[in-house]
Amino acid sequence: MPLRVYYDLMSQPSRAVYMFLRLNNVPFEAKPVALRKGEHFGEEYKKINPFSLVPAIDDDGFKLTESIGILKYLIGKYDLHEHWYPRQNLEKQARVEEFLHWQHLNTRFLCASLFQNLLIIPRATGKPIDLAAAEKFRKKVSTMVTQLEGYFLNDRKYLAGDEISIADIFGACELMQLFACQEHRLFESSPTVKAWMERVKKDTNPHFDEAHKMIYRTNSIYNEIAAKL
Repeated sequence: MPLRVYYDLMSQPSRAVYMFLRLNNVPFEAKPVALRKGEHFGEEYKKINPFSLVPAIDDDGFKLTESIGILKYLIGKYDLHEHWYPRQNLEKQARVEEFLHWQHLNTRFLCASLFQNLLIIPRATGKPIDLAAAEKFRKKVSTMVTQLEGYFLNDRKYLAGDEISIADIFGACELMQLFACQEHRLFESSPTVKAWMERVKKDTNPHFDEAHKMIYRTNSIYNEIAAKL
């Protein structure tokens, strides 16, 4: 049975997994899960992921639910290039791990929270955008961008060194949540972070654009959506 990958391209970790698979020519059977329709709460999907989240994989009966764990598993199984996740150099591996641990409460949480406050929560509840909450997360995102620039990209081309790694895949996909709700100026205001993002896009296209097609569409109609919130 082929590797089956369950995802929704509006989900940041789904985009990271999808893009990584395409980049590395890993064969898989695509199994889209429409979050907007609540398909992740269905009983059949819960057999794949009891937490009702995406992404998830089913590799001939071996099921895995966490995006970082999924990428590390695929790197090991297919013996993918060292630069994605160094196995031979402990210090380089530690740099990748450093960002992967940091991002949970920073790039991932903060970008997702602002996106949810500006789009998902108002649409789900029918209530107006909480402007105070949105502004609070804008300030936190701005602080996070300063930390990206001042530490992770201070003397490096990429988040963990001079070669692209899965840290960059996750980091870029997380910042793209801001693009969906037209808040990308928050990271583009940093020339260093903007240049890094462009570098990652160049290195990963056309797969970057393919993985973010729903984000680009949401950006293009966000003003129309926001006017109704």
